[in-house]
Amino acid sequence: MDDEQKKNEQLRDELEIDSGKSERKTATRKKPASDSKRVTKKNPSKYPRDTLEQALRIPRSILEQNAGQPCSVEDAARYMGVGCNGPFKVLVGSAKKYGLLKEDGPGIVALTDLARQILRPQTREDEISGLRTSVQTAPEISDVYSHYRGELIPERKFFANKLMDTYGILEHKTEEFSEIFFSTLRLAELLDETGGKIRLLDVSENRTSTTHVASKEERRLRKAVTPNSSDTCFVMMPFGGHLGTYYEAVYKPAVKQAGLTPIRADADIFGTGKIIDQIYRGIVESKVLIAELTSRNPNVFYELGLAHALRKPVVLVSSNDEDVPFDLKHIRCIHYDMKDPFWGEKLIDKVTENVLSALQNPEEALFSVEEQS
Repeated sequence: MDDEQKKNEQLRDELEIDSGKSERKTATRKKPASDSKRVTKKNPSKYPRDTLEQALRIPRSILEQNAGQPCSVEDAARYMGVGCNGPFKVLVGSAKKYGLLKEDGPGIVALTDLARQILRPQTREDEISGLRTSVQTAPEISDVYSHYRGELIPERKFFANKLMDTYGILEHKTEEFSEIFFSTLRLAELLDETGGKIRLLDVSENRTSTTHVASKEERRLRKAVTPNSSDTCFVMMPFGGHLGTYYEAVYKPAVKQAGLTPIRADADIFGTGKIIDQIYRGIVESKVLIAELTSRNPNVFYELGLAHALRKPVVLVSSNDEDVPFDLKHIRCIHYDMKDPFWGEKLIDKVTENVLSALQNPEEALFSVEEQS
């Protein structure tokens, strides 16, 4: 018995078990409550209820047993050797949400070009590209990926809170969503799990022109916040070396792209006077701040301490996790990879998003300490 047959048998067992549970629930269901006591149902979850690997089993079976031709949902179940029951139809829905199946008439499903690219790739790059497109196609999964791409995933409870507060995932569904989310991104090779931590790789499309095209996350944030061009964003970063060049190349255009005015603590910006007084004023008057933590520059850390003491939201950025102090690891931090030839363009867009996010939800970018009872 080959691996695919084993997977199909395992899935068949799972579907039969789920179907049995569904039937038992139906048999023991109580009579509906009166209208006065009826609780209004919340909107169902939009995300696929199965992992990408599970959803791929339907188009794979159609491709292998029906030459990839359109077929009825009942035939699709038969090709997999399972019953056309509720759980299987949920699996069909998941495959559609990943962009693997499409309707080709009443009760008829057909493979998409994306499914063919994944299942019959010409190169390994084609396969990975297709899997990543599926991630970015799936509702809610694509939203959460876009939000955290290039960043470390926070601790489980903070991640769950974000799912509920921002994306409307019900509390009892957060664990299910997390399992589907991480399994799917792992298959698409979008997770960096070195060092016992999880960072989402940023594979957003590279720019082909100088015209800025807002990402899905940026468009969502712009609906929620309206930056004022008179508001400033103070950039805390080293002046010398290659890091010093990032202000003009990355941070200044990123802040302008977000709709704020960028400033940093050097003589050209502040003119004459005590530098520490001007730094303090720049921090106090800024709506949002950015801290480039790479190289652990002491001046940057001093300014960052002032900002945190003043309860100012700060967007943290680093080229590596080692330069992020342990007591700041609970705060969102953008990680960029200089080995990526398009790292600068991706960093500009990601900084823009996180500046807008800090305007919408400043508590996410604040240094917080739990009060002792």
